[in-house]
Amino acid sequence: LANAVVEACKSTPLDNFKFLYSLELSLMEKTVKICKEIYGAAEVTFSDKATAQLASYESQGFGKLPICIAKTHLSLSTDPARKGVPTGFSVTVREARASVGAGFIYLLLGSIMTIPGLPTLPGFFNVDLLPDGKIVGLF
Repeated sequence: LANAVVEACKSTPLDNFKFLYSLELSLMEKTVKICKEIYGAAEVTFSDKATAQLASYESQGFGKLPICIAKTHLSLSTDPARKGVPTGFSVTVREARASVGAGFIYLLLGSIMTIPGLPTLPGFFNVDLLPDGKIVGLF
């Protein structure tokens, strides 16, 4: 598959490429475009929390960043039980987070969870082996 993708890229003129959306669109407009045109959603709604977060990011000057979406991998919808290519579904944007250093805004859809970040001091620094063979510092 990877070789086929490489060949397709080589045989496609660069002027044939276009982005799905303009970075000039609002964060909400970009989100709706992705959800409707890529996933096939009929409707896109935003929680009050996500609406406030997106407005805050735009007011801080981050509105031109691209959007990344975190959702279940089991369906184009946010419902893992809806297999294949479902239609007529609604997507709710639950939360929005900014990865400004990485250069994008990412949205949480459905019940998707993210992995917590690592602490600044790894846990193994607190683990030690005493002379009598007892291990200390483990949870």
